[in-house]
Amino acid sequence: MSTTTVNITAAQVKELRDKTNAPMMDCKNALTETKGDVEAAVVWLRKKGVATAAKKATRTTSEGSVASYIHAGGKIGVLVEVNCESDFVARTDDFKTLVHDIAMHIAATDPRFIRKEDVTPEAFEKEKDIYRAQAAATGKPAPVVEKIVEGKMGKFYEEVCLYEQPFIKDQTITVSQLIASVIGKLGENISVKRFARFKVGDVGETIAISNAGEPSAE
Repeated sequence: MSTTTVNITAAQVKELRDKTNAPMMDCKNALTETKGDVEAAVVWLRKKGVATAAKKATRTTSEGSVASYIHAGGKIGVLVEVNCESDFVARTDDFKTLVHDIAMHIAATDPRFIRKEDVTPEAFEKEKDIYRAQAAATGKPAPVVEKIVEGKMGKFYEEVCLYEQPFIKDQTITVSQLIASVIGKLGENISVKRFARFKVGDVGETIAISNAGEPSAE
């Protein structure tokens, strides 16, 4: 007999909630759809969050909060502004946890930009030229060189763009997917607007501002 909602136990729902922090009914639905497979249900919930995020991506985010995170005995500090649609959501524990986690992630990884669209043409072309020169030096044909460059640019985005980076507390998802999961739970668009990261001894600081419209959280 196939698995139905009757077969889904409270222990399974609790396990999935602990893993994803998703609402109870969403967990139950995910387990039903995946016939009780918890790991598959995690993937199902992530896809649901991304789909919800895509639908809400154009909605204005004029509320939110600014959070700080101090790390390494006061040697690294981050200020980040994360926006949502309403003050009600901005005051929820889920949103506050997300903002804290993003600030902590920035402290640990030092991204230079928020999204791929925020990478300046100068930075993009500089990196592309470096990768092209490196690939050309191997003597490979031009089409192969371009494929190598394309692959390296994907890695470049992952290294320097906050949304593309694997989330520091769960390397199986990106920061974008983390945000999408919270959008799916809270039902509002959420976006990182800007951040500044300071490190004792470094000349200057990392400051990033996203001006390319509302993010899609893919």
